[in-house]
Amino acid sequence: MKRDFCILTMLFLCTTVFAQKDVPAYGKIEKADLEMKECAFDNAAEAMVLFDVGEVYCSLNLNALFGNYVRTEFATHVRIKILTDKGLNQANIKIRYRSERNLEDVTNISAQTINLDASGNIVYTKVEKSLIYRKKLNKRYSEVIFTFPEVKKGSVIEYKYTTTGDGISLRNWRFQRSIPVKQSRYTLDFPTELVVTATHKGGLVMNTKDDDKASRNIKTYSMKDIPALRNEPFISCDEDYMDQVIPIMQAFDFPGQPRKNLIDTWPEIIKALMEDEDFGLQLKRNIPRTSDLDALLAKVTDPYQKMVIIYYYVRKNMQWNDYYGIWASDGVKSAWKDKKGTSGEINLILVNLLRDADLNVHPMLVSTRDNGAVNTGLARISQFDKVMAYVEIDKHVYVLDATNKYAPVNIIPNDVVYSEGLVIEKLSTSDWGWKTLLGQDKTFQNTTILMADIDSKGVIKGEASITSGDYCRLERMPVLTKGKKEFIETYYTSKTSNLLVDSLSLENEEIDSLPLRQLVKFSTKTSSSGDYHYFSVNLFSGLENNPFIADNRTSDVFFGSNQKNTIVGHFTIPEDFQFDELPKNIKMIMPDTSIIFSRMMQATGNEVSIRITLDIKKPFYSVEEYPYFQEFYKKLFEMLNEQIVFKKK
Repeated sequence: MKRDFCILTMLFLCTTVFAQKDVPAYGKIEKADLEMKECAFDNAAEAMVLFDVGEVYCSLNLNALFGNYVRTEFATHVRIKILTDKGLNQANIKIRYRSERNLEDVTNISAQTINLDASGNIVYTKVEKSLIYRKKLNKRYSEVIFTFPEVKKGSVIEYKYTTTGDGISLRNWRFQRSIPVKQSRYTLDFPTELVVTATHKGGLVMNTKDDDKASRNIKTYSMKDIPALRNEPFISCDEDYMDQVIPIMQAFDFPGQPRKNLIDTWPEIIKALMEDEDFGLQLKRNIPRTSDLDALLAKVTDPYQKMVIIYYYVRKNMQWNDYYGIWASDGVKSAWKDKKGTSGEINLILVNLLRDADLNVHPMLVSTRDNGAVNTGLARISQFDKVMAYVEIDKHVYVLDATNKYAPVNIIPNDVVYSEGLVIEKLSTSDWGWKTLLGQDKTFQNTTILMADIDSKGVIKGEASITSGDYCRLERMPVLTKGKKEFIETYYTSKTSNLLVDSLSLENEEIDSLPLRQLVKFSTKTSSSGDYHYFSVNLFSGLENNPFIADNRTSDVFFGSNQKNTIVGHFTIPEDFQFDELPKNIKMIMPDTSIIFSRMMQATGNEVSIRITLDIKKPFYSVEEYPYFQEFYKKLFEMLNEQIVFKKK
């Protein structure tokens, strides 16, 4: 009771949130905002944030042992203008919080849609409390979910809420979104005894204001007219480039007392994980092997074969429920019994079974590409969204994810390749620590072989054999599971106009260690001008369109792996036609030799043979390299799509 009284006392002292005059109060809106037709600094925007403001108020319970009890209150107020029908998805709100042991709660939720009626009057439609839902994601996290009513083009939606919680963790404040932001402001208000720092990540100009009072430090970070962070082609993750502030509670610093550090270290986090009921203790659960798995392993002594058998067994028999996470919140034994679980439960089951087979395996924490890169200099468990199995056999390393139904054992999963993973093990061993997940021995391989005849009307009919290996196979398999129709649309007909696919047959669809072979019968038409016909041999390659046409780019180019593309073609024209001058044979090399392109063509009578190769020998190009990279790609696609011309004799 005494502690609760102290907390209430400290919260009572909290200043009024959003008292600054540059942001209107909840429900007060100018008619001009409702009449607005487009964003003044981004006329292509489908929606825009009029303002996004947040204030963190930290308080201390001075009666707690050593004065280390921290209470945070994070109040948020957001207003968004819907500019087009595409912007309507902004009306679906999800607020995630840590519900485990009531560590956090989301309260004081208010939300409304604001419209103009036919007479020009302002109409407010409230989101009723009964339509605000709470969904438990797992034992640790829950979400508040609601959708705005009466939303249409021209609407303004507005909501506010407060997140309260115990502890020393502060969330990052993101200035940028996928839509432009007119105004964003973040305020940290904390007692002088609490040392808090904030690091700016990003290249935009941020304004900082200090407004310290007698016993409190108040720091405000703000931006205006913030451009949208749009999804550029071959970006690693939006989060890696989003302009934001990263706040950290560093220490308690009471007068006359030793400074108490609050920043965790990775060894401290690893130790806590090894003792955690939902992680480390799950590695000692002695999962019962099934009779069919025992039968598969009965006569196997080779460690590699044991790994292969167990990995494929778990992958086949466990169903992923699409929830990410590193924890086995419901326990590995329960998930094993139900044959269904989170990524954490499934991969900790995999680690258990591999250990039971006497293999050298450890759980590895990773951040998938969609989650963003890990900052290894900042020890935060929240940076990870998945756990995988890290296996060492005869000095070879294997990274296994049993939720990935397409990755073979000898390839690093495509969502973590070229990233950092943290191996979790007892600190008394030398096994724990950071590992770089390089995939240099595997590439994105795609080879296209074309055999086609062209008739006197310019109709091309032929067959194509497309062989997609390693990371190219991994990319294509999830689309293939949706059906041949979607696969054909995604990789063939959407890339080339007037292309008709008459049939598609597949080889190695069920054998993930072999390239996926696609056998296509197709037809298309040449273009013509007067007596001349012309066509491109760049079909089915995946290289039909240049993705790097923008002159400016804010993110690095990340292919995910090295690439090797080959096009081999043989085309026959009618006997009474002849080829005009062929495109020249050429070899083009990037100044740093990381990209090599070559094209060879030869015509004999009414037949022409072509061989095109493109080797990209590094997976990453920085923003600074982009001007040279873009210029090279411009010339590259001019060569790839240069037409072969023929005419009647």
